[in-house]
Amino acid sequence: MSRPNIHFVHANSYPAGTYRIFFDHLRKHYQVQALDMHAHNPAYPVSNGWPELVRELLDELDARYTEPVVLVGHSMGGMLSLTAARARPQAVRCVVLLDAPVVAGWRAALLRVAKSLGVDARFSPARASQVRRHLWPDAESALRHYAAKPMFAAWPPEVLRDYIEHGLAPHPEGVTLRFTRETETAVYRSLPHHLGALTRRGFPVPVGFIGGADSAECRQAGLAATRRLTGKHFALVPGGHLFPMASPAAAAAAVHAMIQSLIME
Repeated sequence: MSRPNIHFVHANSYPAGTYRIFFDHLRKHYQVQALDMHAHNPAYPVSNGWPELVRELLDELDARYTEPVVLVGHSMGGMLSLTAARARPQAVRCVVLLDAPVVAGWRAALLRVAKSLGVDARFSPARASQVRRHLWPDAESALRHYAAKPMFAAWPPEVLRDYIEHGLAPHPEGVTLRFTRETETAVYRSLPHHLGALTRRGFPVPVGFIGGADSAECRQAGLAATRRLTGKHFALVPGGHLFPMASPAAAAAAVHAMIQSLIME
């Protein structure tokens, strides 16, 4: 019997190769595929609410699969997965959101107003991404740079090396980020503010949520709308926003348990 298909959608600025070890654990039970890097194809430009990025994901599903798949999305990837499942429910068995809370209510209204006034960068990760260091003389220098940061130091060394391997590209001055800081910032500054409306009147496929118990992103977004959407399919695991990188084996186990509960409904 063939293993079910997972299509994974990565977080903003983290190419899919960063999740290699997480995928290896999932492949004990599933076939796993992913587009290496969203938001960098000129045919699918980043725009407000990400409609073209959703189209990019839907086109990937059409090109890769003939049967409904399990969508698993981390952060940005979760929001894209949720929107794609609403648009094309016949292509999706279920959705697992990894630290991708639904922004709804007054928070969504505030986000919409902030974007319209052009002040959203003050309250989002765009404030940091637009000035993020993006050049190093070589890959080992980049590795040392990230290993000295507490957030990345919490990752297993092999995960950090995967990020360096898949996250850098040659540059005349050495190496640079493949996922450009300009695109990362554009993604943050065009966050969807309509997800609450998409999920308010029921959802066409089962949805589960796994969040980091210490996730600042979940605290900022609030979890009430996410709990309403997912019901009993809601879990928190140790770690922060990047728990799939910090604890890939535990994250994969949580995803497997969540998928089993969703497809058994």
